[in-house]
Amino acid sequence: MTRARRDQVSLESTPYYHCICRCVRRAFLCGEDSQSGHNYDHRKQWLVDRIKFLASIFSIDISAYAVMSNHYHLVVRIDGVRATEWCDDEVIDRWYQLFNGHVIVDRYLSGKSLTSAELRVVDECVQLWRERLYDLGWFMRCLNEPIARQANEEDDCKGRFWEGRYKSQALLDEAALLSCMAYVDLNLIRAGVSNSPETSDFTSIQERLKAAADRRRLDPCISRFQRGKQLQPAELPIRRNDYFELVDWTGRAIRDDKRGHIPDHLANILVRLEIEPAHWLDTVKLIETRFSRAIGMPVAMEAYSRQLSQCWIRGMGPSRRYFSLCPVVDHRGVDGQGAIK
Repeated sequence: MTRARRDQVSLESTPYYHCICRCVRRAFLCGEDSQSGHNYDHRKQWLVDRIKFLASIFSIDISAYAVMSNHYHLVVRIDGVRATEWCDDEVIDRWYQLFNGHVIVDRYLSGKSLTSAELRVVDECVQLWRERLYDLGWFMRCLNEPIARQANEEDDCKGRFWEGRYKSQALLDEAALLSCMAYVDLNLIRAGVSNSPETSDFTSIQERLKAAADRRRLDPCISRFQRGKQLQPAELPIRRNDYFELVDWTGRAIRDDKRGHIPDHLANILVRLEIEPAHWLDTVKLIETRFSRAIGMPVAMEAYSRQLSQCWIRGMGPSRRYFSLCPVVDHRGVDGQGAIK
């Protein structure tokens, strides 16, 4: 049964989520549309610009993104603590960059004297807006709706632009985060559109590589993004350069349609994260098809399923196979290294 997104997002379980949204009928409305003969590649930049704009307003950081011709991926980190530290005026300022607000809040901002009842209204508005500014559903709404309106206006048409509700997956631990980020960053390579991360346009890996090269030229001591026009850096469970090398090697192996040999130092990184090196490529390829609402270690998956009041969620079998270095026997008595559920 379909669950509301708010029931699937639990900051107690994890602040990291993988979101996917597709164009209606999976049409290439952000690329080369073979049916109409029109090219809509410029809309990819619309999405990237909007993502960065919203990241500067919401208390949600972008860990990875990839904009394709008929869908896009986001890996986000929701920072509820940061939102609670904003003063009331900052919350109002951020919200007013997106919406009109409230007439009584307008009076408050103008410095007019307010009654106690009116001040309570201001407090209630601020509290509501604060919660929405670290709400994944509101973030995705503020991303998708303006893009849809802009595209429909350009096409002089009405109707849906996006297929429907966005899909989200909870990333329950570092292994899930790392594999999902690699999955997102390598989308263009898996699709055969690009040959390397450096040439993967409209992806976070290309932006990170360019930013890292620029910073090395300017100041070799700078190793982190700065907030502003750049996206907030992902809190990677490994060093940035190790992540670059791991993504680059994975992209080459996937693009060449062969497993190859994982270098010893990369294998050690995966072992440290409790990811089975022999299954790393499968993990990166099958994030969407083998997992549903959540991705993570078996223990984390089981805890998340209990939180949803379910005895099982899709992906527990792959979790035992891909994310556990020790053989695990599932409830059916099948070895965790065996067939995927």
